[in-house]
Amino acid sequence: MLMPKRTKFRKMQKGNRKGKAIRGSSLAFGDMGLKAIEPAWITTTQIEAARVAINRKIKRGGKMWIRIFPDKPITKKPAETRMGKGKGAPETWVAVVKPGRILFELEGIPENLGREALTMGAAKLPVKTRIVGREAFASRM
Repeated sequence: MLMPKRTKFRKMQKGNRKGKAIRGSSLAFGDMGLKAIEPAWITTTQIEAARVAINRKIKRGGKMWIRIFPDKPITKKPAETRMGKGKGAPETWVAVVKPGRILFELEGIPENLGREALTMGAAKLPVKTRIVGREAFASRM
């Protein structure tokens, strides 16, 4: 699973998911990508499930980039624990995704196969997505 090697602090505050993504909102590496259109926390297991689904579909035919990284720790208190006594222990890691953020990018595969692969990957994610293409590539989409 994806997680940082080390962090400055073990626990983090919730933060907010307001606004649109400024960074990471355009294709940087591939010809087509999967763009989030609503805010969400995407966990390590969800990213991994989408990665596996996409890779199975493209069968090592092209190159894939994962453009999000889970660097936010999520804490949980044990079951049947009374309120108080501080914040729980870190349980999992999530990537904070805002609308407009590119999640995955693909290159070097036919357009129809890429669309199918990204659709399979999108089914594994808890966020509504849109398939986007580069300007030169989008004219053929």
